[in-house]
Amino acid sequence: MSEFDEFDQQGSVPERNTGSIISHAFEIYKGIFLYAIAAMIVYVIGDFVLQSVTGYNSWQGFSGFRDIEDGDFSQYNYLTRPGASLYYSVSSVFGILFSPIYVGLIYIANKFNTKNAIEFSDLFIGYRQNLGNILLYCLCTTIIFGISAALCGIPFLFVYPLFLLGYPILLFENANAIDAISKTFNIAKENYGTFLGAGLLGGLISISGIVLCCIGIIATFPFIMIVMYSTYCAHLGKPRQIINN
Repeated sequence: MSEFDEFDQQGSVPERNTGSIISHAFEIYKGIFLYAIAAMIVYVIGDFVLQSVTGYNSWQGFSGFRDIEDGDFSQYNYLTRPGASLYYSVSSVFGILFSPIYVGLIYIANKFNTKNAIEFSDLFIGYRQNLGNILLYCLCTTIIFGISAALCGIPFLFVYPLFLLGYPILLFENANAIDAISKTFNIAKENYGTFLGAGLLGGLISISGIVLCCIGIIATFPFIMIVMYSTYCAHLGKPRQIINN
């Protein structure tokens, strides 16, 4: 069980522009890097179990890019290989169940920013607080992102920034899923340029690790969660620290 303490006087808040938000997120990420790696290791272990059960190797599929000739990606059958449909169906459920870890990273980011001691168990605060709404929010946004990505992928780039504040709102304001969706959408809509810049740049940095034999994404992917925290700080102020009883 958790409760909110008074606002901590320590900690920095970025300005409401893309550069300041990304810089703020980067400074925090450097300080909690090992916790981000730990979160991704948990994910990789879970994903490995799923691949073992479904018999589908998602990482092996990337090697198929080497066999593509003349840049004709229509030859690429990554999603039509045996076991793909079962794996991606199950992994979608796993992704939703894993979402409280994202909230945990945001919680750790706030503890680092406010100079509070961090514990490994902090990574799992999302499973102890507001769990139902975190899972429901992730389900709703997964559906929204899935539909936008299916429309040639481009709409996803413009929809994703609208939901940057969802997880921080669920954590720091203990909001329900629908209120979190509504609030992040309304704030992002009024500051769309900044949210678009932070979302796109943060996303590019997060997936940049894929160029290092794909395994590098373990080190870079969690960065987008810290961008969410920094964006929250910029537009709603530094959140008060949550105290675990």
